[in-house]
Amino acid sequence: MVNPAISNLVIMLGLTQLSKKIPFEDENVLNIARGIYILSNVIIFGLYLYTKSIINKKNDLTTLKYVQPANAFQQQEEKLVTTTIKEYDLQQVQSAIRSVFSGMAMVAFMHIYMKYTNPLVIQAILPLKSAFEQNIVKIHVFGKPAIGDLKRPFKTASLFGAAQGEAKVDKKAVSAAETAGASGVKED
Repeated sequence: MVNPAISNLVIMLGLTQLSKKIPFEDENVLNIARGIYILSNVIIFGLYLYTKSIINKKNDLTTLKYVQPANAFQQQEEKLVTTTIKEYDLQQVQSAIRSVFSGMAMVAFMHIYMKYTNPLVIQAILPLKSAFEQNIVKIHVFGKPAIGDLKRPFKTASLFGAAQGEAKVDKKAVSAAETAGASGVKED
């Protein structure tokens, strides 16, 4: 299977070339592109809200403990995180929604302030594709089992597929963090 980051890059390059051929000078074409962009974001938010409702309905209060990796950029140490599957999943949905809002703000700035229209095409497709590729959506909407790559806590992949700062869930690491007092943080 192709890494989603690489497929996004290929799609972005293709859409960039396609958007150069679209006559955005025509007000009707521009309004259609705006409408498609807005529809895409409505679908994305609908998908995330639906996922959130499924998570709340399941109400899985199983305890999830993991050691969050140290962040070299913020000079943070590893810390023990104790949460529930429901809280973790809701946090993942909220993070995805924040990501969509960031993308919308960027497109709004580029389109309204800088009068750049190509992001309307690209950002109508890529975030929609990414929303359907979210692990949390795969588990709750498409009913895939939470095993392998879908096991919580989720791995964050880099552009070339290697996991970055993977959370430790093995009993030895969790036990060591508990005894070391690695600030057993309870996530909300």
